[in-house]
This record gives sequence, structure tokens and C-alpha cells, in this order.
Amino acid sequence: MDFTEEQVMSAYSRTLGCRVLRLDEAGVAEVSLTLEPHLRNRLGKMHGGAIFSLVDTAMGLACSASHGFDQQSVTVECKINYMRAISEGDALCVATVLHAGRRTLVVEADVRQDGKLIAKAQGTFAVL
Repeated sequence: MDFTEEQVMSAYSRTLGCRVLRLDEAGVAEVSLTLEPHLRNRLGKMHGGAIFSLVDTAMGLACSASHGFDQQSVTVECKINYMRAISEGDALCVATVLHAGRRTLVVEADVRQDGKLIAKAQGTFAVL
């Protein structure tokens, strides 16, 4: 799928530093985020909110890739489990649409660093 980040990313996601690596019409999105100083919590790790934003961005892009960027969808709910902290480097989120209905989409996402699972999430998106 051909795209520019300006076409598919929100200003918020670009401000965080999210980078789209892959979009697939089958409903898959890969998005990365590098740990920069402004993303650190008080312990020096990547803030959980930054990880969640990475997840939400990837899930939303997976939905858009699935139903087309001319159709809009929004997050209705999302649950995330954090397994490990990120102290440096890049986080990679792969989001996959599990169910693409007329009114809702169900999406799952894994955040990994160097092959290790950092966080796992599942969300529901409403088709507008």
C-alpha cells in the first residue's frame, strides 16, 4: 500500500515520533516508536501512555487499511497488558484486525522490542 505519513498519521502521532513501517489491506499495520527523552517516565523508562499511544495509532491504522482511508473509525475501548519496560531503543507495534464488521472492528496488537513482548492489547473500533 503506497502512502505518505502525512496522509495516514495524525499530528499527535507524528509529534510523538511514531513511524509507519507497513500497511496491509488485510488489516495489518506496523508502527515503530523510538524512546526519546520526552517519552520517559520518572524512572527513565518509556511511559505507559506513550506505549498506549503507539498501540492506538497502530490499531487505528490497521482499521483504516482494512476498510479504506475514505471510511472513518474511532476507538471505542482498548485493554492493554504491560509485560516489560523499555529502557532504550525502538518499540515495534504490529496491529491486526481480527473482525471487520459493518459497525465495529476488533483489533489486537503486540508491542515488541528485540523479539520480546512488551505489551499486548485488544480494542474495539466503531465505524463512523
